[in-house]
Amino acid sequence: MTPTTRELTVKALARVEGEGRLDVTVRHGRADRVDLAIYEPPRFFESFLRGRHYLEPPDITSRICGICPVAYQVSACNALEQACGIEVTDAVLDLRRLLYCGEWIASHVLHIYFLHAPDFLGFPDSIALARRDRAAVERGLALKKAGNAILDLIGGRAIHPVNVRVGGFHRAPTRNELAPLAEQLRAALGQAIATVDWVSTFDFPDIELDHDLLALHHQSRYAIEDGDIVSTNGLHCGPEEFPRHVIEHQVPHSTALHAELDGRRYLTGPLARYSLNSAQLTGAAAAAATANLGVQCRNPYRSIVVRAVEVVYAVEEALRIIDHYQRPPRPFTDGPPIHAVGHGVSEAPRGMLYHRYELDPDGLVRTATIIPPTSQNQAAIEHDLRAAVDAHLTLPDEELAALCERIIRNYDPCISCATHFLTLTIDRR
Repeated sequence: MTPTTRELTVKALARVEGEGRLDVTVRHGRADRVDLAIYEPPRFFESFLRGRHYLEPPDITSRICGICPVAYQVSACNALEQACGIEVTDAVLDLRRLLYCGEWIASHVLHIYFLHAPDFLGFPDSIALARRDRAAVERGLALKKAGNAILDLIGGRAIHPVNVRVGGFHRAPTRNELAPLAEQLRAALGQAIATVDWVSTFDFPDIELDHDLLALHHQSRYAIEDGDIVSTNGLHCGPEEFPRHVIEHQVPHSTALHAELDGRRYLTGPLARYSLNSAQLTGAAAAAATANLGVQCRNPYRSIVVRAVEVVYAVEEALRIIDHYQRPPRPFTDGPPIHAVGHGVSEAPRGMLYHRYELDPDGLVRTATIIPPTSQNQAAIEHDLRAAVDAHLTLPDEELAALCERIIRNYDPCISCATHFLTLTIDRR
């Protein structure tokens, strides 16, 4: 190796879901190449869905991710219900939203306390954080337990729920069964507000992203389980138009596809949701957002604050749904396919998740397309990494690697949703 060449390798990216590699080549004092290389073989979920009965995808796709299985189930249900012309009742839709609130709470809290907060507080992991601030970590565990309790009661179990089906649920809970859950959530609300107060004291670099932002929007509520597709560049369309605007393409360094929104780089996830829908937050979540974020948030480091605000909202929304809940006479609406194709979207904790299913006359899946948020965000992550490397080339290798890892964790990537993720190699020439 010549003195002008520097190579930096991080064999595994800590505190994210999945595995992969980041290759950086520096020439003439700037980052010439920044490749987020997803090198694991594809998992072929779209392929082995072919030939399956149209009622099966919600159960199968939930296995794509153990952190956000509900997102896969709901996007699949939305697409298949469109294909079947099924009108889900309001009571069942509320129950589905309650289940999704449980996933938002559990997933966001996992990221905030155990994956992301150590970056701001100077700890290598949550174990070290617990030694210094046991109360904070216990608060995070209690909040995650509340989210898991929703998933367990409504979904049948906390990981890969088994109670979800096309048209609704196999069984709807009684009001008496929801009562203990409400008590747990009332305690969780104070813990969620305390979480916003806690993360808002962190030291945030002053950075503003210029990516297009893409999220769902619902006219009467903060979008979670369904909605129209909107963007900061003026797009407003239904799920069926998603493939016209979001185009995937292969890159040479990755087995995972990249995506563009009308030919441009874009970002989905908490920053996009909040910036496009902050006016629809209510109650304590709205107050927390006003105090700590403003109308929009484009600082990726402050995404931890947005997630904390969304936890407050999800707890309050879960309590609202439980308070007004009336058990539906029938937990699901069924119907055979009447359209060849169905499209469905929902807001996974990490961003918009799109499903498309083409069915044959017998109700079997001909083709399936699943576009998770992490895949959609890969180009934006690479762009932000390039800018950071250019701005910090004088850092020693260890510090530059730590900075790159921290930038990636801002997006809470769940790489295994598409393929896997991080060995970091920097070649300085």
